[in-house]
Amino acid sequence: MSKKFYITTAIDYANGSPHLGHAYEKVLTDIVARFRRLMGDEVKFVTGLDEHGQKVQMAAEKQGVPPIEICNSLAKEFQGLCERLSISNDDYIRTTETRHKNVVQDILQKLFDKGEIYKADYNGFYSVRQEQFVTEKEKVDGKWPEIYGEVVQVTESNYFFKLAQYQDWLIETIQSNESMIYPRFRSADVMQFLKKEPLNDLCISRPKERLEWGIELPFDSNFVTYVWFDALTNYITAAGYGTDEFEKNWPADYHVIGKDILVPPHAIYWPIMLKALDIELPKSFLVHGWWLSSGAKMSKSTGEVVNPLDLIEQFGTDAFRYFVTREMNVGQDSEFSIELFMSRYNSDLANDLGNLVSRLLNMGGRYTEGKVPAASVEEEPEKALKDLWSEVEVELMPLFEGFQFHKALDRIFTFVSGINKYAETRAPWKLAKSEDPADQAKLHTSLAYMAEALRLAVVMLTPVMPEISEKIRGLVGAPSFDRLDGQLVWGNTLEGCTLGEKAILFPRPERKA
Repeated sequence: MSKKFYITTAIDYANGSPHLGHAYEKVLTDIVARFRRLMGDEVKFVTGLDEHGQKVQMAAEKQGVPPIEICNSLAKEFQGLCERLSISNDDYIRTTETRHKNVVQDILQKLFDKGEIYKADYNGFYSVRQEQFVTEKEKVDGKWPEIYGEVVQVTESNYFFKLAQYQDWLIETIQSNESMIYPRFRSADVMQFLKKEPLNDLCISRPKERLEWGIELPFDSNFVTYVWFDALTNYITAAGYGTDEFEKNWPADYHVIGKDILVPPHAIYWPIMLKALDIELPKSFLVHGWWLSSGAKMSKSTGEVVNPLDLIEQFGTDAFRYFVTREMNVGQDSEFSIELFMSRYNSDLANDLGNLVSRLLNMGGRYTEGKVPAASVEEEPEKALKDLWSEVEVELMPLFEGFQFHKALDRIFTFVSGINKYAETRAPWKLAKSEDPADQAKLHTSLAYMAEALRLAVVMLTPVMPEISEKIRGLVGAPSFDRLDGQLVWGNTLEGCTLGEKAILFPRPERKA
């Protein structure tokens, strides 16, 4: 049985509408998924919604509605975002689904039966915002950091997962597996956490008298399970845990997550949960950074948020996808501003790519009866353009495989600029005025070279800008494709193809007040 390429996003938490961070993570994961499909892999791409926990229950109580109503509404919002962003996910998992509840209860029972879960009294501090227990060591200068919000003291009986006994195993596992966390420097954050002091066992229950909105413990109906123990399990639920599909999908090739949930949930809790269940670990965590505004993280608490749907509505899906991919070096933080967005939109998309396409279609309609002509001349301008493609093409595959999508886009648009330079050098609008057969041959060659170069340029734009790439292929007469085989080779397959009508791919919308 061949294994699928299995990739997941973190599932979004049902405590607010989608923002720029949610949108970026889905676009990033989608680009990887689309690229792997073009490479010939059978891909399973999963995203979803984390719907249990105290914050959801509190929001429902405040609004006077059942928690599921809030979850249904937010699920619609997040799934709508996926549709608007052209996200090609194969599954959308909600943690309120029966298939997921069954898996969570199954693994809880297995861990309880193995003696990995025990009951004990707890007296300490609880962060309502983070829905986790905290200790005095988390204080900074004697105060709880803002990230924890309100911290209250609680005394109650709970169930605990024996996390601490796996600390040395996890340290050794991460140290010996350089590909487990990408970028590699993020491993240092995990090791610092693991080596600072002994792990505590993990409280994995909440009494129903305090929290009812959760998955009930199969061995004690008075408790529900901790939201992270529920949420992380989505990855194996969606992979088909307990069915024949699981072997085909698992382990995950990549869990794509933000750096803020690497430690402790994904890099500490999740590997240890899997180890205790004798399930293979995911191959890698692909950890991205934050979007910043004037150097500070964009967050709801500061009011610095961007509704991605507003940008998509005004500028189009692919323009949004291009910007967030071009600006973010995967693993690092990146700055967002409307001014930066507009600069990329006008310079790269409207001027360089959009005008080039428009120019070709206009000249093809006027000079070659709307057909891609034959190329019969190969002089220095043609050689220079081909050489530039050879330089760019050889870099693209390693950059995509190494998640250096921002650099790949830089190289692709270097080539787009080269096509524009070639057009200026050949000046087909001047050649068209000449009746000299030699000039007519150069005119036909220039349009043929521009069309072929555009076809090549959008091949590797396809994972990033799927709709625009498909549109440009149609406008130059190139067929669709679902594999990269042969697509990056310079050729003359467009000769005689019909060019489309002149099109404005990136209109300049008026800025909203």
